[in-house]
Amino acid sequence: MTSLPFDRYCDEIVTQTERLTAHIRGADMTAAVPSCPGWNLGQLLRHVGGDHRWAEEVVRTGGARPFPEDLSAYTRENESFLTPWLTEGSEALSTSLRSAGPDARVWTPADDRDSASFWARRMAYETVVHRADAALVTGTKFTLDDDLAVDAVEEWLEFSTASEAFEPRPDLPGLLASDRTLAFHATDAGAWLVDLTGDRPAWRPGSYDATVAVRGPVTDLLLFLYRRPAPAVRVRGDTALLDLWLARTGFWLEA
Repeated sequence: MTSLPFDRYCDEIVTQTERLTAHIRGADMTAAVPSCPGWNLGQLLRHVGGDHRWAEEVVRTGGARPFPEDLSAYTRENESFLTPWLTEGSEALSTSLRSAGPDARVWTPADDRDSASFWARRMAYETVVHRADAALVTGTKFTLDDDLAVDAVEEWLEFSTASEAFEPRPDLPGLLASDRTLAFHATDAGAWLVDLTGDRPAWRPGSYDATVAVRGPVTDLLLFLYRRPAPAVRVRGDTALLDLWLARTGFWLEA
């Protein structure tokens, strides 16, 4: 249950942004993004670049200010501006992360992870998932190294154990119960079990029988967790439990 090296995340923020800009070369910036309803491609790219710049300020200053996410003014973007703007933002974030170092104390939304390494990992996969969104719009092929996909799946599983993911809510049924487990089987990269039978959720690597099983290539499993199209994924068992777990574990995407 170890993450990748800090420098790898810093590299990937830049590399994934470069691959993102390759997906959008010559694309229509006003094209709708089906996986992000209400956004067009230009707004998606503004979101990515805005996230990079906001995270860079958090890392550089150690604190957080509210991130202005109103994208209504960016409906007719220009690729010739966005490409270098995205590159500049990713490079600035990577540079600030390296300057701070992995153990620098900074604000994060995770109470138990208050170091710059949190943002290196989070921004690497924020960029990855939105690169998949852009590839979907432009009809280009999305691929991801298996080690990155595995680590991104495990990042999601780590978030799934946070109190916000299972504490009682008036608008959602309870998540924990004695007969509730979820198995995720990557056909090319391993497996994980999510155990909801205790006082709080837990997860561990390995292949187990479970109440509901999700199976597919690891990159598709990652996209499935993020509610992106993942046609190679197959589900067997209690789909209602899976839907509830996905709704609860996605709380941090709504922040």
